[in-house]
Amino acid sequence: MFEEIPSYGLRAYALFFSKYGSREEFKQSELDWIVGQSMKKKIFSLLLRSGWIKKQSRNGYKCVDPEKVIKGLLDFKVYDIIKTSDKKYAFTGLSAIEIWSDYSYVQRGIAKSPFFIKVFKKDMGYWKAFFNKHNIPNYIDSGSTIGEYIILIPVSRLECVEKDGLFVEKLKTTMQLAKSNDIYLYAYNYMRDKHGLAEDLSKKI
Repeated sequence: MFEEIPSYGLRAYALFFSKYGSREEFKQSELDWIVGQSMKKKIFSLLLRSGWIKKQSRNGYKCVDPEKVIKGLLDFKVYDIIKTSDKKYAFTGLSAIEIWSDYSYVQRGIAKSPFFIKVFKKDMGYWKAFFNKHNIPNYIDSGSTIGEYIILIPVSRLECVEKDGLFVEKLKTTMQLAKSNDIYLYAYNYMRDKHGLAEDLSKKI
């Protein structure tokens, strides 16, 4: 999993790659005459955590190929990251349709990948900090950017069920949304065939 890095990390990576490419090892001492000890530790911690370099031996590191890093910045990672959260949430709207249809309908792509998530209003500070920590752009109610981003929908009441390790809005609610628009007809038919009609789901939930 690759993450975006601030400019000081990017400059350090550029220095390492320009001197050693992605095949030769280098050591932390490479920065001894450039930055202080605490900054050096910060740089290496950042590059390792973000996936831009890898530890090769006890004291040696190698740059990950930049083509792999750049492409990796657009990898889908929200589903894995949100499983580490401590607060209640529910994928909703088009994201719920995606999950309940077993991804037979996917409303995202590599260029634009929104996730719609309901969270408690009181937890908004937690969620902003959570996604910021993982360098995932996030907005309240609306917003857009390149790649993955989160649309947080603050609510005072939250109902959800667990599916495939994720918390998602109830199936009946999701099917009613899918039924309301022909764009989601394939997903609705898939859910209907697998789970039954939306009108009958109240007996199952």
